[in-house]
Amino acid sequence: MLQSQLEERRLMEFVTMKITVADVEQVARLARLDLTAAEKARFADQMDAILGYVEKLKELHTDDIVPTSHAVPMENAFREDRERPAIGAEKALANAPDRVENFFRVPKVIE
Repeated sequence: MLQSQLEERRLMEFVTMKITVADVEQVARLARLDLTAAEKARFADQMDAILGYVEKLKELHTDDIVPTSHAVPMENAFREDRERPAIGAEKALANAPDRVENFFRVPKVIE
């Protein structure tokens, strides 16, 4: 019981924190997005509103609700695995914007 109370307290601390422009800048940097000052402010407000909504949802009584991952029943549509011939490098690279021999050429993403 103590462990779940500690986890809930940690979650409450996370949810009640205010999203700042610095937080948005960090996420934008990780996503490699170039945002204007107005966009940063707008996204900070929007993300803060989302966390406020999560805080509001915590007020609901859910003790008797069975946890689910989907609102409606889901079934997997598996098919039998079959060995088939590959499409080949030429066909796979036919619409590649840039290639070198039998490889896709992509921009360097490591800083």
